[in-house]
Parts: sequence; C-alpha cells; structure tokens
Amino acid sequence: MTITPELLLNAYAAGVFPMSEGRDDPDLFWVDPKLRGIIPLDGFHISRSLARRIKRGGYSVSINGNYRGVMEACAERSETWINAEILALYTKLHEIGYGHSLEIWSEDGELIGGVYGLALGTAYFGESMFSRRTDASKLALAWLVDHLRRAGFTLFDTQFLTPHLASLGAIEIPRAEYHARLSNALENVADIYSVPLEDDPSAVVQRNTQTS
Repeated sequence: MTITPELLLNAYAAGVFPMSEGRDDPDLFWVDPKLRGIIPLDGFHISRSLARRIKRGGYSVSINGNYRGVMEACAERSETWINAEILALYTKLHEIGYGHSLEIWSEDGELIGGVYGLALGTAYFGESMFSRRTDASKLALAWLVDHLRRAGFTLFDTQFLTPHLASLGAIEIPRAEYHARLSNALENVADIYSVPLEDDPSAVVQRNTQTS
C-alpha cells in the first residue's frame, strides 16, 4: 500500500502512526500502542538546573526554521526508525502546513537541538527530537510546550514514554483514554502561528513553573 500525506493525516486522526525497522528498511508499519506517552501541557517539569540553563541564554529559538534539518538530525543516531520514505512524507506534510518543528540555535548559528512533529486540530504529535549540546532537546521541549499551550493546543502526543521524557513530566495513558483525548482535540483547531514565539526565557520558566 502506498502511503500518501493524506493517508498519513487520516492515520494520525485515527490514533496510529508509522515507523520503520531501520534507516535502510524501505517498509513502514502502523503502530497504536497500548500505553501512549503524552506531555500534559499544564504539567511540564522544569528542574532548577534546567531553569537556570533556560535563563542563562546563549542560544536562540525558532519555529519551522529548518524542519528538514531537524528531521535529518534526529535520524543521525546509530539506530533510527526514520527512513527515506518517512523523511519524504513528513517533509511534504511540512510543505502543506501540517508539519512543524522548533529549533535551538547556538550563538554562531549552528542547529544544536530541536523537535519535529505534526499538528491536527488542537493536537501536536511529537515525532522525534535531538540534541547536539547538553540540554538542547530539553530547551526545545520547554519552548515548544509553552508555545503550544499559548497557541491553544490541548494534546501533546509523544507516542512512547522514555526516562528522558518522564523526567520532564511526560506520562503514560491507556489507549482508550488517549483516543478519547485525541477525539476531543480534533473537535477544534489551533494555529501554531496564532501567537508569537516567546523571546523572554524567564517568562517560559515562570509559566511552566506556575502550571506544573
């Protein structure tokens, strides 16, 4: 079966997503986990050390500044489920307005961290993230959670729960509960561009601390 961008959007709306066995495997398979990882948008955890790192600065943040670059960076690890077809499909979804990334840049303009995913309704489906500097992926998630909440999103799907995500407040919920939350999230629409990206690190820390 040929997977098109339209089919992919329908799949996400039904609660499933594709993966491959590896970078060089041309085939994709559908996944609908029994336990789904999510980051509650009002429950992101910023530790004292991360708060200090956020406030210290020395980096810049962008939305959709280099979607393809974030994907390619996520696929650089030795084992990855991001193959050539996934790169092509999600690049197309970005081009037609559904794929969104958040980037962390060093002071000299190097892409050092980021996260990419898709948006449907008021749901954001986080696909993968990467870090080339200490805490860069945590910075990306902190900014993204803050931005999604301010833009009216209600669900941040991480697919699976990892120890890294759990340390930031992510939780697991049963499949049925996830599908119910997804159904509610698809009843409305949020626009990632409806609010400007926050430029004050202290504000990001304060809002996440107030809601966590």
